[in-house]
Amino acid sequence: MPDDSREQGVELGDLQDDLESEEYPIGHDELLEQYGDEEIEMSGETTTLEGIIGPLGEDEYQDYGELEGAIMTMVSDEAIGRKNYSDRTPPAAGENRQDEGAPDQDDQREQESF
Repeated sequence: MPDDSREQGVELGDLQDDLESEEYPIGHDELLEQYGDEEIEMSGETTTLEGIIGPLGEDEYQDYGELEGAIMTMVSDEAIGRKNYSDRTPPAAGENRQDEGAPDQDDQREQESF
């Protein structure tokens, strides 16, 4: 059975149910007062709701969808686990795929010459 509280590497757990059933709109400060200490799991690491959306300083959230969007926007790339991972086919001959990091980061592997 799929886990509906996990999205894009972020595990909200029981907090998702609480936030979905909350009365909206809800102010940013009120939300953090009630749920700020709740833990959210990201690829084996945990942080709090306040740790993720605290820096936003929004006035209020109109609905759960808006709040969920804010959470997904603010999570770091650590939530995705292995970067650029694919269980698909290996690179074709002559194809240059980056193993780790963002596209503009230096590739630390030694390049092979053909």
